[in-house]
Amino acid sequence: MATQQSRDSKPGEPGERRPGRRALLGAAVLGAGTVVVGLPGVARADGKHGHGGYKDLPVPTVVAHRGTSGYRPEHTLGSYQLALDMGAHVIEQDVVPTKDGHLVCRHENDITATTDVAAHPEFASRKTTKSVDGTSFTGWFTEDFTLAELKTLRAKERIPGTRQRNTLYDGRWDVPTLEEVFQWADRQERRTGKRIWLHIETKHPTYFRKLGLGLEEPLAKLLRKYGRHKKNSPNFLQSFEPSSIQRLNKLVGPPLVVLLSSASSRPWDFVEAGDPRTVADLIKPEGLEWMASFAQGIGPTLDLIIPRKADGSLGTPTTLVKDAHRAGLILHPYTMRNENTFLPTNFRKGTDPAAYGDAFGAFKAYFETGIDGIFSDNCDTALLARADFVNK
Repeated sequence: MATQQSRDSKPGEPGERRPGRRALLGAAVLGAGTVVVGLPGVARADGKHGHGGYKDLPVPTVVAHRGTSGYRPEHTLGSYQLALDMGAHVIEQDVVPTKDGHLVCRHENDITATTDVAAHPEFASRKTTKSVDGTSFTGWFTEDFTLAELKTLRAKERIPGTRQRNTLYDGRWDVPTLEEVFQWADRQERRTGKRIWLHIETKHPTYFRKLGLGLEEPLAKLLRKYGRHKKNSPNFLQSFEPSSIQRLNKLVGPPLVVLLSSASSRPWDFVEAGDPRTVADLIKPEGLEWMASFAQGIGPTLDLIIPRKADGSLGTPTTLVKDAHRAGLILHPYTMRNENTFLPTNFRKGTDPAAYGDAFGAFKAYFETGIDGIFSDNCDTALLARADFVNK
């Protein structure tokens, strides 16, 4: 998950649900690619065990952003498996449709950068220019491929200039369907005896609905098929479009999250409907109360939690965490990454944009705001930073 259409660019008070020592990390994470075994269930800090719902997840929750996209090509079964092995609490999937209505896991419907489609001469004529949520893109798009055709492609690293080591895994995995992810999760649950939590996002739902490829109904059907449609089912459902969350709220029962981009932006369904509200309006108390009427959480960009100054360093935390908690909403902001190019300037090290900076320092700053969870491309780093925080 990045900002609503940016492709990737994907503060609390005492007594206001500050995580502190509320939950303990169930296992140590030793480093990238290291398997964490025997991760125990996590009890609530009050000593009572819940019924398996989202409120029983460790806090702050570590969400593996598109799997382990810092180490493997994003949205592949290899990326998801490594996230699970590292001990991530929740693993994210973005879903878009194929021409024949199957839901597949890609961050965008434009698959130019995340697959080898450009190397397939049989699909050269499919390259086109489209306007998606008001922005023009040229490339190849999932809605122009049947699932069978899409399965002939192989996934690759999206930003090879920054993550050169990830290119080792180019071509190793195909594009998974959401159904295949559910089947994988079922296998992993049988193997580990633990619930596998997912964080599923509907991408560009208004755009696809206008193409006759609505996302919510097929998603709800799959959730019901795999028993993931109930209130305490181990998955969040998220979208940058509030109307998609409202639609899902009428179809299924899992916890729902409204994603929020920059303060000046407008959800695309608002643009289409002529709703003048911006994200700045939605994060006001009245906007938060409105979202709490149909959702259980919000997923703001980290800059809504702690804005950056003109020089790119972290500024003063906003009141969003306190205000959202007062409205009964949890917060799972996005996205923490280890590389300098993505970090606030005061946490960068050296001049190489692809080198790792002080990610632990940045995690600490965000955790101290009282957020309930965080999306990270490097969930092993996030888990170690979390362990430092809850055990301080």
